[in-house]
Amino acid sequence: MRSDDESGFLARTIAAEDGLKLHVRDYAGDETITKARTPVFCLPGLTRNSRDFHQLALLLSQDPAAPRRVITLDARGRGASEWDKDKSRYNLIVEGQDVLTVCAALGIHQAIFIGTSRGGLVLHMLAASRRDILKAVILNDIGPVLEKIGLADIRGYLNRDKKPANWDEAIEILRENHGGAFGALDEEDWQDMARAIYAFRDGKPVADYDPAIAAQMQALDLEAPIPDLWPQFQAFQDIPLMVIRGENSKLLTQITTDEMARRHPEMVIKIARGQGHAPILHLGDVPDAIRHFISEF
Repeated sequence: MRSDDESGFLARTIAAEDGLKLHVRDYAGDETITKARTPVFCLPGLTRNSRDFHQLALLLSQDPAAPRRVITLDARGRGASEWDKDKSRYNLIVEGQDVLTVCAALGIHQAIFIGTSRGGLVLHMLAASRRDILKAVILNDIGPVLEKIGLADIRGYLNRDKKPANWDEAIEILRENHGGAFGALDEEDWQDMARAIYAFRDGKPVADYDPAIAAQMQALDLEAPIPDLWPQFQAFQDIPLMVIRGENSKLLTQITTDEMARRHPEMVIKIARGQGHAPILHLGDVPDAIRHFISEF
């Protein structure tokens, strides 16, 4: 299923606590069947949006054996959600509260959460403050330690900030930024990635997020110490946990992944072969690993 197929979900708008309008995709499926299973709630990365999860959401919500409701969120300032006038509110605490607000509005008392990159950092915050809402957690290429070389990569391509004039140029820019780490992607996958990242406005593709979000990363001082989140990670202790690591990831190292497994002995590890940061979750054998992990909830 291509990422430009806008079907299989209901688009919802939910007001955050401060009134900002959040956009949500609700892949409810057949509610007479899916309501018996724990829903899945997906949180995207720093400058990404709900379209990253479209194909995975369709696979899970339309699974012939065990379909379940899937919610994907455009965090504030991303995708179809409103941009925040107060740029300081682009932070993990506010974004975590937005998740709780959406859950309350949709009547979700507990969910299996999938957090890609920054979305996984939000889940670290929720584990420390509202662990009751976390039935199980999948961290996609993120953990309590952020490697400076990985942050430098992200800052680097955000600083380049090339503006494509058409879709072919958008795909070329993505290949230039990510091609070395994503050998598993074919031509259609690169097209899908472009449609997930860019929106078509005024006759050309544009990055689908508030530039102020990228500015925070561009201003990051990589000479200063980067605080870790091991205390928050400890809150996952009694929560079923899976970590997906891109084989070529520079942000989440194997050393950190191994330490996470030492501290959480029941943690499931899945390596996304031929992918970097952050793995595309509907490719290869990753969907089967996800389905197996969530099957008991």
